[in-house]
Amino acid sequence: MGRLRRFEDHRYVGTRDDMVVYDCDDDEAFAALEARLADEDLLGGNLLQAFGPDSLPEARNRGFHAY
Repeated sequence: MGRLRRFEDHRYVGTRDDMVVYDCDDDEAFAALEARLADEDLLGGNLLQAFGPDSLPEARNRGFHAY
């Protein structure tokens, strides 16, 4: 199980530029998110979002779609 340093308590993390939500407990989705973080300055550009409650239905409610 992987988690981002500033989002340790969140399973679902979304990227605001393309409105995709990543499940950090899914190895493939987390690897894709880490690859984007390595290539782009998502954190510095304030393009990451966590959800409360931390659930996929809440992410979808906010307009995000699953990876």
